[in-house]
Amino acid sequence: MEVKTAKTAGFCFGVKRAVEQVYEQIAKGGKIYTLGPIIHNDEVVKDLEKKGVTVCGGLEDLKTKEEGTVIIRSHGVEKRVYDEIERLGFTLIDATCPFVKKIHRIVEEESKKGNHIIIIGSANHPEVEGIMGWAKGDVTVIGTKEEMENFTMEQGKKACIVSQTTFNYNKFQELVEIFQKKGYDDIVVNTICNATEERQTQAREIAREVDVMIVIGGTHSSNTRKLYEICKEECENTYFIQTLSDLEKEQIGSASSVGITAGASTPNNIIEEVQNYVRINF
Repeated sequence: MEVKTAKTAGFCFGVKRAVEQVYEQIAKGGKIYTLGPIIHNDEVVKDLEKKGVTVCGGLEDLKTKEEGTVIIRSHGVEKRVYDEIERLGFTLIDATCPFVKKIHRIVEEESKKGNHIIIIGSANHPEVEGIMGWAKGDVTVIGTKEEMENFTMEQGKKACIVSQTTFNYNKFQELVEIFQKKGYDDIVVNTICNATEERQTQAREIAREVDVMIVIGGTHSSNTRKLYEICKEECENTYFIQTLSDLEKEQIGSASSVGITAGASTPNNIIEEVQNYVRINF
């Protein structure tokens, strides 16, 4: 059997940086908290919890904790959260992905100019929620063609369009085109991470060439879900798993070729475990 594993599979720069910062703090000792899971991968979060890291659901939850170090996860948070953490007396470590921080700066600057901020992404995703918190005025989240087609704004106002870093690049382009046909004045900043674009492109290419495609990642991972959707378009036999235990032999069957990719929050050891299992058993 031929097994093709995407070179871009696994931790991206921002995720790797965030996880390393948590482990560095564990080595130093003391109480450690993260606002929400540091990344969207249950296996990583479980390992950190075993080492004493507490996941807080939000500021209200944090208020019930004893003093320690709070790590802002790779997805980033609203501007007001920084001030509140310090006001509560916690030591603050910002593990926000630098590419997400860039969006925060753009949104803050453009909204100060009075521009309407449009974020293309998933409204309930923590990264998007954080980005919204840096806007000073009008802000709208759009994730579908229908939402963009129905969107209107004040005439004479300018829009600044940014994207969730892990959004599907082709869909982003499609939504921008729909907006621009409306005739509004706009500034478009493609803030999809380069690693995301490369990962999606490579996943699509591999899915076109194989009989079965395996996508590995957390069920709450937006970028992994988008990888699954992309691969499913090219390969009907595409399966979304979190770990090797989710993979069933029947899913691979008598396939002569299998492709493997993984989301940006998937550790290398899980990818290697799946890869080795497929190579040895089929």
